[in-house]
Amino acid sequence: MTHVAKIIEIVGSSSKSWEDAAQLALAEATKTIHGITGIELTDMTAKVDSSTGKISEYHSTIKIAFGVDHS
Repeated sequence: MTHVAKIIEIVGSSSKSWEDAAQLALAEATKTIHGITGIELTDMTAKVDSSTGKISEYHSTIKIAFGVDHS
């Protein structure tokens, strides 16, 4: 049997951490995508508050792999 996977890329954001941003992105994806087999964290960026010089928001870009349904 041949297996085919589809990969999509999404960005999650969090005020806590890059890990939390990735987890939130994955949690949102599981609401509409079934059979997720893995993720790849491809990019981490952040928004900086110019008045404090501190990170105010973390962004994680993930690629999500899931099987193609053949039914």
